[in-house]
Amino acid sequence: MGREGEPERNGPRIGEVVIREGDHSKHREEVEATRERSGEEECLRHVAGDTLGPGVTLDVHPSCRGLTEDRSWSGKAETLKVRRSASTLHQPPPRSTMALVAAASLALLFLLAVAPSSSRGALQVGFYNGKCNGTDVESAVKSIVASRFSSDRTIVPVLLRLHFHDCFVKGCDASILLDGTGTEKTAAPNLSVRGYDIIDQAKSALESKCPGVVSCADIIAIATRDAVVLVYSLSSETEFLLILFFLVSVNLYVDDWQGGGSQYSYSVQTGRRDGNVSLASEALKNLPGDSFSASQAIAAFKAKGLSASDTVLLLGAHTVGVTHCSFVRSRLYNYNGSGKADPAMDPALVSKLKSTCPQNSTANNFILLDQGTALTVDNSYYKQILANKGILKVDQNIAVDGLTNSTVKSLASGSSFPTLFAGAMVRMGAVQVLTGNQGQIRKSCRVVNK
Repeated sequence: MGREGEPERNGPRIGEVVIREGDHSKHREEVEATRERSGEEECLRHVAGDTLGPGVTLDVHPSCRGLTEDRSWSGKAETLKVRRSASTLHQPPPRSTMALVAAASLALLFLLAVAPSSSRGALQVGFYNGKCNGTDVESAVKSIVASRFSSDRTIVPVLLRLHFHDCFVKGCDASILLDGTGTEKTAAPNLSVRGYDIIDQAKSALESKCPGVVSCADIIAIATRDAVVLVYSLSSETEFLLILFFLVSVNLYVDDWQGGGSQYSYSVQTGRRDGNVSLASEALKNLPGDSFSASQAIAAFKAKGLSASDTVLLLGAHTVGVTHCSFVRSRLYNYNGSGKADPAMDPALVSKLKSTCPQNSTANNFILLDQGTALTVDNSYYKQILANKGILKVDQNIAVDGLTNSTVKSLASGSSFPTLFAGAMVRMGAVQVLTGNQGQIRKSCRVVNK
């Protein structure tokens, strides 16, 4: 059958584009619009990136053949424009061009599909323009991040983790920054979170220029974006693209992206307000546990309006993450009270981790959560957990549970993780944002205004 309620049909619909690999149909995407303009027919079509690869060619429906292709990039959604001409044969575009356009198209589709709705309209690009007595707020934050990055490049995963742990508890409201007994930062999952001093330094600099204007929540978002730009200066184009799509957790908007080069620009939406409440109990309640089953993890993310697929994708942040011995010793020495290692963990990995985390040692050494390509945003994390090399129990659980195994396998075998993860991060970043008159603009990120 075709779509629900439609009869079977032979061949593509009018205006449909068919992606083929040899004689095997890989994908079909219906033309979004066909219209007449000045006597010229335009076939507009979106191309899905994960269907293109070596040996793939583009076969256009006969209604569009005899047209000369004119590729263009609109900045909002990628389209291929095909105009009528005297040409009698349609020639497929170069595969490299198609692959590049496809990847960019898929990324933009995710960004557009999950962009914040008008109900969150107080967030906007350039919110602080003209509001800080002549100081460029984003440039001020950037200079501080750049200075720290020159001596500590781990601030990239550090800021990513800080941003995630903030947004997942009561929304992106900087509640994780508040000091005090029983605040979020005192909860066990947050004891290893770092980066507070970077935010403090930026806040202090901005308070000296325009007191009570820039929120701590926005500083976290801006600083995270700046870390990505700095990583790009040391990365290949491919590495940059992976990190770029990873960082849409800061509500990244792509203004322009030119294929075939490294030209790009993107902006962070600002206008967040700071929360007034920070409770360790909320962090314990909302942050997924390191030993969660797949169903428990899914439930935790569902409570934030996120899907099972989002759960698997967001746990993919562990591709650049670290943990400490205190979180894995039980898996190494006394799993479920057995006095033995977790049988689900690769024996070679058990041996390796035991050397890092001796049984009777009080040292809380750090461990890379991705034992393949640490500190690189790719799908290695999924390959590792399928090989029984998940460091945290929750990682291993999503690899074997029937609720999530197929998603893990798909991500491990494909190349779409960065763009899919981008969509999940945007959805997470839009949860419970304070704007307008909600919350406050703290004078110090560590203390609620009196």
